[in-house]
Amino acid sequence: MTHYALLVGAGNTVFAATSFATVSSGSGTFTVPEGANAIHIQYAVGGGGGAAGGVDYDKANGESAGAGGGSGAYISDKILTVTEGETITYAIGGGGAAGNQTSNFAQPRIASPGTNTTLSGSSTGSLFSLVGGGGSSGINGGVQGPLRTNIAGTAGTDTISGTAITSGNFTDTNYSVQNVTSNTSGPVGTFNQSGDGAVGVLVGSGNCGGDNCSIAGFNGGASYAGTVAGGSGASPGGSSSAGTRGSGGGGGSAPTTNGSAGGAGELKYRFINVT
Repeated sequence: MTHYALLVGAGNTVFAATSFATVSSGSGTFTVPEGANAIHIQYAVGGGGGAAGGVDYDKANGESAGAGGGSGAYISDKILTVTEGETITYAIGGGGAAGNQTSNFAQPRIASPGTNTTLSGSSTGSLFSLVGGGGSSGINGGVQGPLRTNIAGTAGTDTISGTAITSGNFTDTNYSVQNVTSNTSGPVGTFNQSGDGAVGVLVGSGNCGGDNCSIAGFNGGASYAGTVAGGSGASPGGSSSAGTRGSGGGGGSAPTTNGSAGGAGELKYRFINVT
């Protein structure tokens, strides 16, 4: 539960910042408390895209590894205007599933995209939409050739519809007065940051030459402007890893290891009063 305080003194009422609240899945609502006029988003990100598995062939004279999933769009330490008493509706994006639908020689392998993280107010309207990263895929291959086409997961895009506050002061939880630009505790480490996610990794075609050749899977796209690494691609014969905090899943290696899921989205916020 989010807590806040109104400090009364010398005939004035001062709103002290609420404690941070974290939401890591699902959807729901919360209410802007009396005295608040802004929401500080310490971090938020859309879900990361899943990654395709590697694949073995019969007589194609090569093998294929999975490209990485893309990461979701993000916010780090951004402050947006809200209205006291209004209802805020949120949805947290989920990570995309890995693309391991078929085994051995079968094609295609298509991972799912991450879903969007959104926030809107009953009075202020849409505050932001952080689109999830795209899933990677391996398509158009055949048992005896051709080698498949590998496609990296796309980057999620950000839309900030709310009014950003970039100057002014607020009273912190300890009742000290701070400038809004002092908010740098989010993943990027700089005030008022937001942007698109990153494309999943794919080097060259993602195919190797020669029957039973080995090629490592590719990493997922990093989230939060590169500060949170994507899932690791599998080494030949090894295992890939899932993305975290909106980053993309790691791709499977050749021959035939699985890709992994993208990281779930998230949101951490508090309410403040900016003057």
